[in-house]
This record gives sequence, C-alpha cells and structure tokens, in this order.
Amino acid sequence: MKISGKGSQVIMFAHGYGCDQAMWRAVAPSFEDDYKVILFDYVGSGHSDPTAFSRTQYSTLRGYAADVIGIIEELKLEKVNFIAHSVSSMIGALAAIQRPELFENLVMIGPSPSYINDGEYLGGFERSDIEDLLEMLDNNHSGWSAMMAPIIMGNPERPELASELEASFCNTDPIHAQHFARVTFLSDNRADLLNLRSRTLILQCDKDAIAPVSVGQYVQRCIPRSQLIVMEATGHCPHLSSPGVVTQAIRNFL
Repeated sequence: MKISGKGSQVIMFAHGYGCDQAMWRAVAPSFEDDYKVILFDYVGSGHSDPTAFSRTQYSTLRGYAADVIGIIEELKLEKVNFIAHSVSSMIGALAAIQRPELFENLVMIGPSPSYINDGEYLGGFERSDIEDLLEMLDNNHSGWSAMMAPIIMGNPERPELASELEASFCNTDPIHAQHFARVTFLSDNRADLLNLRSRTLILQCDKDAIAPVSVGQYVQRCIPRSQLIVMEATGHCPHLSSPGVVTQAIRNFL
C-alpha cells in the first residue's frame, strides 16, 4: 500500500484485473496536492502477500469488497472518493452498498456488472466466449496474456501500452490469475446496482472491446445518483492511454 498527498479529503485508486497500483501512475500523482492518495494491490495482485489468498474468501467479488472496507477502517478513513477501474467498479459498488457512510463518491472506469449477454442485456460476450477464454488462460497463461493484452488495451499505434499490460498479466501468479478471472468474468452484479446510493461517475471509452458503450449506459440507468461520460478514447485502460482526459473528468466530478 502507498499513501501520499497533502489534502484532508481522501481519494483511493483501485486497479483492474491482472493489474496493480502502478497502473495509476499517470493519474494519481496529479491529485496529491489536494487529496490524501491511497494506492493498494488486491490479494493475488502486485506486491500483495500471496499467503493471504483464500479460494473461499475470494470466491465472489464480495471478498475483495470486504478488503476495501478493511483498508478504509484500518486507516480510519471516512468519506472516501473511490476511483475504480473495470472489475473494481463492482467491488467498489458492493463495498459502498454495505458501508455507504464510508464513501463520498465513486468513479467507475469501464465498469461491467456482467460480461455475458442475457436476453436484451448485451454484456459483450456469449457465455461460450468467456468459457473459451478461461480455458485458454488455464492452459496457457502467457499465450492468453499475449493475445488479450492488445485487445484490452487497444491503441495499436502505441504497442508499448499493450506490452506493459501483457507484462503485468504475466507477472501475476497463474493460480491467482485463473481464480480472479473466473470471479471477474462470471460475476453478475446487475441487481446490486439498484441498491447503490453513492454519487457515481461512469467513464466509458467510445471504443472498448471489453465493456461496450451499451454497458456503460445500462450501468447509468441502474444507479440512481449517476452520470455517464462517453470519452473519445480507445481501449479498456484509458487511465494509461488517455490519462489527461480521465484526470480532468475525475477532477470536474469531484
């Protein structure tokens, strides 16, 4: 965990699947003059303690949400501004539903409550697509990382970004990567969104192979106190590919 910044208000950055706190390096520092900035790695990611991993505890996203609440309580924080990428959006939502008094605002970057198409709901993937991806991850972690990183990152004219994401995927222990992938891509938190009362900003790229614009629109319709900004940005990691746009949108919202 890293704590920095000069402000009294708290801003907490939560990374997405296969990543770690370093992925916020182009966004988080710009808030240090005005906020206390909290960065952390989920169990199984980055430099977290591998012995803390438990399949039972982390069998759903609620296990990760409990850790977010635990960090906030341990640091004796309140009114946290929670900035979440991808799967962390649902983790943050679950935490804020359970303990709403701890959260001031939520920012969701590329959120998805369910990646699987279901009737009129278009999550972006058929269930068979997700199962094929998970099977490939089980059988060939490095091959999966090399294939998925450019798709997730987008921005083919900047291959260094996909290379960084691939390296992050590969640096994750395969056992943790496989487990977190299943929890992430098979979760369905659509019903939970209706219970979220925190003021929420949804940041959606207009070209995202993982979470299409229709998903961002769905999330906005479900959360009572929310607004959606569709950014002119490509890929699922705009905090790396378009950090200035993301930073300004967060700052305007807060």
